[in-house]
Amino acid sequence: MAKTPKESGTLNLYQNKTSLRWIILLVSTLIGAGSIFYTNYLVKQIRDRETKQIELYANTLEYIANEYDNPGLNFTLEQIVQSNTTIPVILANESGYPVEFKNLPVFANIKDSTLRIHRLISEMQLMAEEHEPIKITFRVSPDEIFGYGYIYYKNSDLLTQLRYYPYIQLTVIAFFGFIAYQIFSYSKSAEQNQVWVGLAKETAHQLGTPLSSLMAWVEYFKTDENSNQEIVSELNKDIERLETITSRFSSIGSVPQLKTYNVPEIIHESIAYLEKRVSTRINFSITTFPTNELYAKLNKSLFEWVVENLCKNAVDAMGGIGDIRIKILRVNDGQIAVDISDTGKGIPKSKFNKVFQPGFTTKKRGWGLGLTLVKRIIENYHEGKIFVKSSENDKGTTFRILLKS
Repeated sequence: MAKTPKESGTLNLYQNKTSLRWIILLVSTLIGAGSIFYTNYLVKQIRDRETKQIELYANTLEYIANEYDNPGLNFTLEQIVQSNTTIPVILANESGYPVEFKNLPVFANIKDSTLRIHRLISEMQLMAEEHEPIKITFRVSPDEIFGYGYIYYKNSDLLTQLRYYPYIQLTVIAFFGFIAYQIFSYSKSAEQNQVWVGLAKETAHQLGTPLSSLMAWVEYFKTDENSNQEIVSELNKDIERLETITSRFSSIGSVPQLKTYNVPEIIHESIAYLEKRVSTRINFSITTFPTNELYAKLNKSLFEWVVENLCKNAVDAMGGIGDIRIKILRVNDGQIAVDISDTGKGIPKSKFNKVFQPGFTTKKRGWGLGLTLVKRIIENYHEGKIFVKSSENDKGTTFRILLKS
């Protein structure tokens, strides 16, 4: 026995799309968090190393300043002090006046000495916010202090770049990921549209041959005096309905012609047809507010299809026994709202959006395309909206359609 798409899992991707999105988001978040955590770990290691390097730098300057007759001073100055080529530092005296600076080429290019000193003082304030200045003690002798100095410093450019690199990297990846997702969604939507149009056109084509044959048989029975003309009349109505269905399928993929119709009138016509073809234990009721004349731009054939689909789903949900209540009203924003309620088994709130996805069905048999088609007709062809307004377990469901008036 051949499996339906639901049974075979062909449409599981659509049914689990929300879960898949959350999984992708979770994995992406973990990757991003891991990248940021590891980069911050590296930043901390490098920052600690630079801090130790500056402390060594300060100790060396202090040592040099207090040991004039040491023959190893030149070697120490060359190997330690001058080896710092990355960490920006400023040496200031006890009064906070900058005396020397290193690895700050932007200040070296300032010719005006007064302006340069002013800028260096501003830079020292910024450095003090980032790292506490290191104090240097100058001595005339081991027991006599001559004065103090302070070394201001900040993170090297490499450390700064490394700190912000993961955020920039993740931003760029997220941007290109978003663009790729949009392109993929658009191409997937276009492919789905082609499938829908092809399926609809082929269905209309396949219906054409048996429909022509049925029309010929009805014409034959009309001329046969022994035929029950009441049955022939009903058969003729069904043929007209098949012609309408064929026309509907042919309309899929084409730009629908929208005209202004009285919505309650169209719904009354649709329900009048359905009442004779569903269980007699299904009770229909239609109410309008504030008037019986509520007009909207519609494609009559396609909108009737929507009403029939929703009502047939309601009949199935109630097992052929229950009430279908249709309320037509004008809402605050000027739109026409159509509420179709049943007394069926209801829909879990977690599945309110899933019911419109291709392949989603609670029936043992079925393709799960009815509500998907309904959504496309309302939103794509009528620029309206359809959603589950409310639902309670074993009490029923209400679908709401919003149409432009």
